[in-house]
Amino acid sequence: MESLAGGEGGGGGGGQQRLAVLSYEQVRRLHDLMDEVVCVHGRGNFPTLEVRLKDLVNVVRSKLEAETRTGGAGLKVRDIRLNGGAASHVLATESTPYNDLDLIFGVELSNGRNFDRVKTAVLSSLFDLLPDGVSRKRITTCSMKEAYVGKMVKVNHDGDRWSLISLGNSRGHRNVELKFVDSMKRPFEFSVDSFQIVLDSLLLFYECSELAISENFYPTVVGESVYGDFQEALYHLHKKLIATRHPEEIRGGGLLKYCNLLVRSYKPADPERIKILERYMCSRFFIDFPDIGQQRIKLEGYLWNHFVGGPDDELLKYQYLMILHSVVEESTVCLMGHERRQTLCLIEELACRVLCNEQTRYNMHHAPPLPTPPIIFAGGYYYAPILSAQPCTCTSYMTCTS
Repeated sequence: MESLAGGEGGGGGGGQQRLAVLSYEQVRRLHDLMDEVVCVHGRGNFPTLEVRLKDLVNVVRSKLEAETRTGGAGLKVRDIRLNGGAASHVLATESTPYNDLDLIFGVELSNGRNFDRVKTAVLSSLFDLLPDGVSRKRITTCSMKEAYVGKMVKVNHDGDRWSLISLGNSRGHRNVELKFVDSMKRPFEFSVDSFQIVLDSLLLFYECSELAISENFYPTVVGESVYGDFQEALYHLHKKLIATRHPEEIRGGGLLKYCNLLVRSYKPADPERIKILERYMCSRFFIDFPDIGQQRIKLEGYLWNHFVGGPDDELLKYQYLMILHSVVEESTVCLMGHERRQTLCLIEELACRVLCNEQTRYNMHHAPPLPTPPIIFAGGYYYAPILSAQPCTCTSYMTCTS
């Protein structure tokens, strides 16, 4: 991988190299990912949309750039990037699991109406991707949103201008998250999830070249670490190290993601400083989620989305909650005593629930089968045995007193 001199912004220092050219092996993994068929599951009777990721990207870009009189958004797309866990998967030497496919479309959102145009362009793209044979007469953009959009977020304040449209509602399947960004003050949580891969050259290669990608013929693809130093962030990814800066700038402080990295065998890159960072993480988390009800919703949602019920996920979920309990107990300095105990009790309750569910599941699969009582035949009749729902506590007949 060849490094390039990077530009300013995003948290990197002036002399750091934020950019790097991907190797053939990385471009090959990127091609395999872009050529993969993704499924966007619909609610109710709406069919599943099956489309290659590269085709989905092209359809959305075309709708964004099409003129408004033809149903498009009339926006110029600066670039398209692969972000988050999928980008880390492409760059890592070992197979790295990822939950979602995160795509960033760079667009201009200074006009508030552009947010609505982006939403309309995405829903129109989904409409065009409906399978052949589906009657489109009564399908509206509102019904498409209800059927295929998992969540929508719009941020337009304090220097942040971006929106998120998450496609897919099926747990256990990778959702496609389309992010439309004009400006974002904090585009990463930790160094290992700070990678962005610019897809424009690869998409142009698909459009212009009739030859398949090979070791001697493949496009130049550039990756960027918005953490700052690309090679440092890549080293953290390969060595499973945890590093961040200014966690108080992250919504939620990055606390839940930090504990998720710990439970997956990541280690702090700077063990001497990590306790200070933990205090900032906890403080920002409780600023953003001050109420115990908000904390419950956030934590249950995180468990639901990041521990999807695999064979090892239930055990990991319990270990995750124990790590979170330890971090909150040791590093929370911004709460009153009773507020801190409330949060710790919530984490303990969720951990007990995980253990109970796991024990129930174990008993269902490993409990010995009950013996089958014999059927009695007498006097030409079959007598079925009576199985009492409750055990009989009588040990003898009642004595007669008359």
